[in-house]
Amino acid sequence: MDKIALTAGALYAIVLLRAGGTFAVGWLAGAGARRSRFAERISSAKFQRVERAIQRWGAPVVALSFLTVGFQTAANLLAGSMRMPLVRYLPALFIGGAAWALIYATAGLGVLQVLGRLFAGHPALGATAVAVLVLAVSGTVAYRRRRATSPPPPARDEP
Repeated sequence: MDKIALTAGALYAIVLLRAGGTFAVGWLAGAGARRSRFAERISSAKFQRVERAIQRWGAPVVALSFLTVGFQTAANLLAGSMRMPLVRYLPALFIGGAAWALIYATAGLGVLQVLGRLFAGHPALGATAVAVLVLAVSGTVAYRRRRATSPPPPARDEP
């Protein structure tokens, strides 16, 4: 249990620094954009409505983004660039970061322990398990990329 608490604490510190830093970079990028040639586009009524919606309702999205893979950075960067108030952002960061740290500390340590035991007792089986895991992740990534870049199906002409 001490190992999980120590790992969760370390991961929590890491995620707070990483996500908070991403938010700060987004905040600075948004400030720079407001002073650049994009300032005219950013001041449009449509953009202002989107910005207000993100400022008001973005906190749950930020908190839930920690339960996804690959969306955390985008959510934190967008929250910063759209100037989400810190009173809304920080609770989302603390809650979402805690969930992320606990999930990775428990499941991550569990997977590492299983793989360690597997390698200690049956090295060939352990290597096979790692190879299958790498192939599954690679296949999933390749499939998603292929689907994202494939053209949409042609529209049907219906009478």
